Order: sequence, then structure tokens, then C-alpha cells
Amino acid sequence: MSEGATFFLPVRDYCHRHLITCSINDSVMAAAQVMRERKISSLIACDDQGQPVGIMTDRDLRNKVVADGLEPRTLKVSAIMTSPVISVKEDDTLFEVLYRMSRHRIHRIGVVDEKNALVGFINESDIIRLQNRSPQHLLKSIDEADSTDALRKIHTESEQLIVFLSRNGVGTTNLVQLIALINDQLADRLIQLLKQERFPDMGKNSTFMVLGSEGRREQTLKTDQDNALIYADHVTAEELKEIEEFSRELIQALIAIGVPECPGGIMASNDFWRRSLSDWKHIVNVWIESPKSENILNFGMLSDMRGLCGNCHLEQELRNFILEKVENNSIFMARMAQNVVNFSQPLGWFGRIKVERKGAHAGKIDLKKAGIFTLTEGVKTLALSVGIFGGSTLEKLSQLKARGVLDKGQAADIEAAFSLLTGMRLRFQIAAADAGEEITNYVAPETLDRVEMGRLKQALEVVMAFIAILKQHFRLDMLRN
Repeated sequence: MSEGATFFLPVRDYCHRHLITCSINDSVMAAAQVMRERKISSLIACDDQGQPVGIMTDRDLRNKVVADGLEPRTLKVSAIMTSPVISVKEDDTLFEVLYRMSRHRIHRIGVVDEKNALVGFINESDIIRLQNRSPQHLLKSIDEADSTDALRKIHTESEQLIVFLSRNGVGTTNLVQLIALINDQLADRLIQLLKQERFPDMGKNSTFMVLGSEGRREQTLKTDQDNALIYADHVTAEELKEIEEFSRELIQALIAIGVPECPGGIMASNDFWRRSLSDWKHIVNVWIESPKSENILNFGMLSDMRGLCGNCHLEQELRNFILEKVENNSIFMARMAQNVVNFSQPLGWFGRIKVERKGAHAGKIDLKKAGIFTLTEGVKTLALSVGIFGGSTLEKLSQLKARGVLDKGQAADIEAAFSLLTGMRLRFQIAAADAGEEITNYVAPETLDRVEMGRLKQALEVVMAFIAILKQHFRLDMLRN
């Protein structure tokens, strides 16, 4: 396995599972003595029921006890521990560990099982360090960047990293995850810089959200901005002016580092995509009560929202509101499904794959239009109809299967088709980037061999079958135009 691929191994293979604990009521001195005896740099602090609630590290001892001249004999662990424990899941990758360590500025992180119980720990020193072209190197570069110019250079390097890792055998799923995490980190660093320079209080009463494929963490190399902002109803006029200025400067900064603006204007710098919580609820009501195509597309974009920074309670309240509204409106959900069904029919007469008939890409296949859009939006519509909000397309598929909305075979077929189409799109984008050519969603049929063409056709047949599933599930034959 290549060095780059190592970062995409699951955490379960690297974490320490023998947890050494102390009580939150222990004295700091007693806990420090345990650390010395066991030759460790941290202890898990548990409550009276034995549940892990925090972590005490040698850094806490240095910064919170020694530096302040406090008495360790009488000071309790609860007074200096870090709580809650930042954690990842066992199946998360080592890159996810590095991402969270970098974002939270910590050197160790907890590992939880499927029941969210703490089962282990992993330190930065446990992860193999790569040099130069490595996710770790790139993340640290982002974290240390002190200007937009520095981040622009790193954004270019990130594209080169994707090409490098692809050549070294890293799979599509991991590459897509890496692209999303790097983009998150770049945006987060830009926000930090803006807060340091001009907007120190930004995020207390607002949340910056990413939408669309970025919200689902399904970006490939061809990506532009899709984002929005929500702010509390009680903000003052002065705070609102600051939020507006911040939004405009952030979007311009993203453009400056190489993330193109959204052609449709879906950006927090536009008033339409920057609203108070009450105003967002109002516009969602408008969209649902008037399910024309434009409103459905806007609603679909918003329902991929994922808060990147700020007050998470605002996002959660809007999520809950959206779920409550769609739960009681089967007609709107049917209209949403109809919009997906009407978007594209990838196969024509005799099962032939449809290609672009005119323009610069005549004779080529638009993989997004041919199938990726139908699968992502169709799965999202099914998920919303049964109360599932957020997550990637594959995560939603898993939940739909668990709830019996899709049977095991249907879910497996859709997952395989989605993975193939996404993988093919990314592979051709990487090849274009490597050759210095335009990055698009198009594939020329003549570049595919017989096996690849057969697999592509099979994937598009699954798309057609999924369209039939949507028609049946939402009873679209009963829907009046």
C-alpha cells in the first residue's frame, strides 16, 4: 500500500484500546502520579457512574495548574480537564483524525463504537507522518496559513495532491472524502482569518452553512460555491450590518483562493441566501405551498445544509422545522420526486446512452445529468419523506434500507451505480487536471473500452429503475399537473 493510502485506513486499526482512567473527583496530584507511573501523557476522567466525561493531559497540568500556581493536592481533576472528549468513530479514517485534531488544536482524540461508547484513544504521534505530498502536510499548511494568498497556493496544491493519491491507488470514496474535508478546512481557515482581522464576534448569533454536494461531502474536482447563512432573530441592526459585511468578504475570499462563485448565485453574500431564522422558516413555507420547479430546486439545495461554523442551534432548529413541514405534506414531496423524474432520462431507444447533441460537448455524456443528479436528489427525496435529514447519499441509502423503504437489492444496485458514476467522473476530472485541461462532468464514449461502456450502461439502467421506484413510491401517476 502507498504511503498516501495509509491515511485512509480505519481508526480501529491504530487506536489504543486499553483506557487508563481516573475519577473527576480525584486530586490532580493523584492523577498526575498515575500518569507518571504508567508513563502516559493523558488520563480519561470518569463520573460517578464510570462514564467518560473528559480528559486530563500533561498540557492541562502545565497550563492550568503549574503556570497559575495552583495547589494540585486539593484541586480536583474536574477543574482542569477538557470536556467533552472530542471523538471519531472506529470506521473513520486517519485523515478524519488529523482533520479534527487540526480543527480543535489538540494532539489526541477519542474513538467511539457504533453505540457512541468510548473504546479507545489515538495520539498524533501514533499516525505515520508523511512528508510533502500528504494529507497531514496539507492540513498543517492550511492551519498555519496567515493570508488569502497562502490559502490560494494551498488550494492549488490540494488538486495536485488528489492527482498524486489517485495515481498511488487511493479509491474514489476516500478521495471524495478528502476533497470535502480539505474544502471544509480551507473555508474554516478563511473564517478564522476574517474573525482575527475584523469580525471577532462572528458566529455567536449566526451559522455559515454549506449546501449541495459540499453539504453532502460529495464534491469532486469540479466544484463551485453553494452556501448560505442563518442568523438569530434578535440580532441588532449593527450586528446585522456586520453579518452582511462578513458574508460578502468571505465569499470574495473563497473566490480569491480559487473556489468559483455559484453561477446561480447560491451564496451567503446574496440576501436571498442570508436570512434570519424566522425568515428562513417563512421562505420554506412559501416553497412548500407553491411547489414550482424553482422553489423545489431551492428547497432541495437547502435540505443538504451542513453548518460549517457558528451557532449550531440555529441550524438544528431550521432542520427540525423542515422535517416537520415535509412530514405533513405528501403532495410537496411528490412534486419534489416528480421534479427528479422529469430531469433526465439517460437511456433512449433500444437502451442507447444519450449524449449531448450540440454545443462544445456534443457527442459526450454528462455524467451528472445522466445519473448522479437523479440518484442524489431521488435518494434525498425518499429520505426526507421518512424523516431522514442530512448525510451523504450512501448514508441515506443505508438508512432507507434499514427502514425498509428500499429492499437490500435495490439499495445495493443504487449504491453500486452511484459509486461507479462518481468514480468515473472523478477519474476523468483527475486526468484532465493532470493534463492541464478543463475539468468538466463530461466523458467521451470513445475513451471507454467495452467493459467500461458496459458498466456505464448498467449503472444508467439502475438510474432508470430508480426513476420507476420513485414513480411508484410517490404515486406520481395520480399527481395532477
